[in-house]
Amino acid sequence: MRATPLETDRSPRLLPLLGWLTAATFFFYAWVMRVAPSVMVEELMRDFAVGAAVLGNLSAAYFYGYAGMQIPVGLLLDRFGPRRLITVASLVCAGGCVLFAAGSSLAAVTAGRFLIGASAAFSLVGSMAVAGQWFPANRFAILSGGAMAMGMAGGVFGQAPLRLAVEASDWRTANLLLAAGGVALACAAWTTVRDRWRGTGGVGDALAGLSIVVRHPQTWLIALTGLGTSAPLLGFASLWGVPFLETAYGLPRTHAATLTSMLFVGWGVGAPLFGWLSDRIGRRKAPLLAGLALETLALAALVYVPGLPVSALAGFCFLVGFFGSSQIVCFALAKENHPTARSGTAIGFVNSMVTGAGALFQPLMGLLLDLAWTGETALGARVYGTGAHRLALASLIACGLAGLVSLIAVRETFCRPQA
Repeated sequence: MRATPLETDRSPRLLPLLGWLTAATFFFYAWVMRVAPSVMVEELMRDFAVGAAVLGNLSAAYFYGYAGMQIPVGLLLDRFGPRRLITVASLVCAGGCVLFAAGSSLAAVTAGRFLIGASAAFSLVGSMAVAGQWFPANRFAILSGGAMAMGMAGGVFGQAPLRLAVEASDWRTANLLLAAGGVALACAAWTTVRDRWRGTGGVGDALAGLSIVVRHPQTWLIALTGLGTSAPLLGFASLWGVPFLETAYGLPRTHAATLTSMLFVGWGVGAPLFGWLSDRIGRRKAPLLAGLALETLALAALVYVPGLPVSALAGFCFLVGFFGSSQIVCFALAKENHPTARSGTAIGFVNSMVTGAGALFQPLMGLLLDLAWTGETALGARVYGTGAHRLALASLIACGLAGLVSLIAVRETFCRPQA
């Protein structure tokens, strides 16, 4: 697939920055949608009469759509550019919110979650496509980190603030209000995002490029490393962290959501810093290795050290997010292991594995919780003990250790394209 430059002389100089900001805001929106079920757990379990495993699959439908679309998203962005794709994806995401809010059956709300995830797949990779097209290569990691910070701000907004909105109305009304945000984003994307170049060729060229990306061993090693960094974010903070803190420490749901949101704060603070540090020192592996190791250690302390004060809980949640945000370096590694015309495909493939953590761990942890369930219920919802939660959370720590093993074999690119 060959890149074809487009007319750019008449584009205002501020427009690329506004386009990147719009795409990054789409990632903010995508994260609100991603974590929303974590503050609606009791309402969803009660309204649809389901247990943790079924609820985990409902929430993970977002990730089935999101992760499943990552490779097509990369191919489409390489071929057609970000403007039209981000605009249409924002509208489809809004439609998914409406379906989720209006659904009267488990199948309908699951379909809504899937549609939201599939369309939100264009958010982060779309922002990286804008950054890759319009900004110098030595700014890619920090701009990617900035987009990640926007996403984490969305994760924070989707915790305690969204919970307050649910309590003020109900979970259906809150989701209808979120749908309006998708429509506003679509209008902003069409106005501000521009394509500097688009690819050429047909399906055969695109599949040939994908084949090259998939056969590259470094692609898989980077993807598995990214999976290790994202498991706590998507398994703990996005769904099961709030119920764990409620159970283990007797916290009200809004307080537990506030503590969990510190993980998103840490990720949002850390992502630009890790991106800047990696660009600054001209190295990719060292920041990523330190970040993943310390993230896994902080998560183990959060889960297994008993009797922590609230301040320590907040601190460990922040540290898990801060060190986990080193994940942003994975995307730079993926980009630098492939030529420009295949960079979107490579980033999309890695992101499919990274977000696959949600599709894998949310239902897996729900299954582990159900296996350890003692039969207790309250107001029609199952009640899980602290031991059951710790058993489920052990799977996240194991994933972090596996990511460290993969990272050892990743090749250092020294911030330069290697292919």
